[in-house]
Order: sequence, then C-alpha cells, then structure tokens
Amino acid sequence: MNVMRRILSCAVYPGALVLANAGAAQDIGGLLTGEMRAFDIVDPMPTPEATFLAEDGTEMRLADFAGQVTLVNFWATWCAPCRVEMPHLSQLQDRLGGEDFSVVTIATGRNPLPAIEAFLDEIGVDNLPMHTDPRQGLSRQMGVLGLPVSVILDRDAQEIGRLTGGADWTSPEAIALIETLIAR
Repeated sequence: MNVMRRILSCAVYPGALVLANAGAAQDIGGLLTGEMRAFDIVDPMPTPEATFLAEDGTEMRLADFAGQVTLVNFWATWCAPCRVEMPHLSQLQDRLGGEDFSVVTIATGRNPLPAIEAFLDEIGVDNLPMHTDPRQGLSRQMGVLGLPVSVILDRDAQEIGRLTGGADWTSPEAIALIETLIAR
C-alpha cells in the first residue's frame, strides 16, 4: 500500500483531490458544505491488509466490511475531540446502520479495554464496536497522523474519502453525504 499517497491525500493537497476526482466530486461535491466541508474525496484505493483486533481479540481487516459502505473512525480515549464526536457517530449508527452501512470505531495506540469501556460509558455510547489497533499498524498504513480521523469505505472496502478532525455526523450535510454514498 502506498502510505505516502495516503499521507499526501490527507495532509498536503486535499483541495486538489476534489478537482482531480471530478466524477466523484460531481456525485457528492455539492454535499461538502457545513460539517462536511473538510471531507476529502479520493480516487478509490484499496485498504491495507494490516490487521486490527476485534473486541473479542480476533484479528480483522478492513476488507471484512466489503459489501457495505463503512465509516471507519480512528480514535483514542485520551482524545478530547473524540469525546465530542463519538456520540454523533453513535447516533449515525442508530439512524443509518444496517446491512448497507455501519460505523466501525478503532481505538488506536494504548487504549486498554477497561479504559475504552469507561470512556464509552461516560459519554453514553453503547452501540459502537470496541475494536483496537494497539500497535498502530493499520493506522500508520492508513496515514492517520492525528485523531480523530474518519475514513469512508465503499462497498468494495476501498477508501473513497476521509475527514481529519471531529465532525457532527448527525448534521444534515453528513446524513446527506452518507445516504448518497449508500444509494450509489
């Protein structure tokens, strides 16, 4: 996987990607306002084969989510913006989650399960997975340079866009974006 391409896509020239990917931009470019103005469209790219751990300790890959649109959120228990964003992700899962869409949360770095459970309990979130990437192998290969980062995968489990930083995923712009991607 081309880690440099991922780093460039989220750090160096995000605005140019919208122009370069005119087909996708025509589909959703008009939705990138308000809370979603920082969402960067990228040409579909395969996700890395790096594994992360499911709640039960089994290894998973992002490819396991093929068949549905997936919002993958990289976060950590010590991340203040994550504390604000996580309830919005929970509400998004409640509203749109199902066969065609899911929110997948992955705590990256040192986030022991008891700390994750306490964090989610404190903010009243009980419907999101407690997956972890303790050695940050997946997050590094995905070019995650800060937290939170939300990456949207298409039905082929390819990255089609990302948002670096927190967002209100219950905003009208976010809901319209996700519904449009589901309908594709």
